[in-house]
Amino acid sequence: MTKVSVLGAGGWGIAIANLLCEKGYQIALWEFDKTAADELSKSRVLPAKLPGIRLNDSIIVTNELAQAVDNSEFINFVVPSQTLRSVARKISEIKTDKRPILITLAKGIEVDTLKRMSEILEETLPQTGYSGIAALSGPSHAEEVSRGIPTAVVAASKNKEISSAVQNLFRTPRFRVYTSDDITGVELAGSLKNIIALAAGMLDGLGLGDNTRGALLTRGLAEIVRMGKRLGADPITFSGLSGVGDLVTTCLSHHSRNRYVGEQIGLGKSLQEVLSGMSMVAEGVQTTRSGYQLSRLHKVEMPITAQVHHVLFEGKSPAEAMSDLMVRDPKPEDWS
Repeated sequence: MTKVSVLGAGGWGIAIANLLCEKGYQIALWEFDKTAADELSKSRVLPAKLPGIRLNDSIIVTNELAQAVDNSEFINFVVPSQTLRSVARKISEIKTDKRPILITLAKGIEVDTLKRMSEILEETLPQTGYSGIAALSGPSHAEEVSRGIPTAVVAASKNKEISSAVQNLFRTPRFRVYTSDDITGVELAGSLKNIIALAAGMLDGLGLGDNTRGALLTRGLAEIVRMGKRLGADPITFSGLSGVGDLVTTCLSHHSRNRYVGEQIGLGKSLQEVLSGMSMVAEGVQTTRSGYQLSRLHKVEMPITAQVHHVLFEGKSPAEAMSDLMVRDPKPEDWS
């Protein structure tokens, strides 16, 4: 039986572990906190993060990283983006006879280095230790995947054999997987759309309308494409599942943690107030830092990203940020 590792036992990790377990794979689910791992192993539920869903009884839950990855043919990284490097470093110290395929399901950009998740894995793990790296991304809320609601995503890798292997690993009649060789575009789209989702939530908190939301999503996509093109991504990628698909879903869904954070800030709460009341990570908060720094480093115009950064970290009000976006100098509508 093929062994598959899932690193990260939050809602998304549990949803992925259950999906793969139902396909007949041997699943090891790693939880970094020993107390939480022991509790999940006994109770098989995580109501604070994925209410109403039970972890399959055959899934092994462990706090031991070596046990989780030993003899695995696929290792899925479902940890927060800002902790992925530390987890990868620990794995680099573990000896194993297998050369697994590494799959990142985290959507973020490391703040200190401005690296994408696949770049961190390439840097941290010796190439002799794995067969290839892929990213799995698209509109895929854990709350819906865990209930078998039809979902479509994209598996991206520089190596077509690797993306096809990941496609075959995950695909089910209710979880459709496409392939792409543009891992740069897929990862950037999945990460940067969370910044736009924060802005969409702020609009909701301010009580603004559909016209505003439609403008935000469209111009938000424009700045994501600009950055993607600068970093070598294929612009067509942003019209796909990891681009428009994930952007629209995240900006509109009540499942979206990033949209929720933005909405609460739009209602007048501070960022610290909102985050202190959450049990799950809103990746867009830290991605706003890295996205803003990327725009300055590469001199790419990203006005929405800049205004979200001003609101989150510089004390600007969402209403003032909205006003400043609207009164910018007139210009043609273009994506360059």
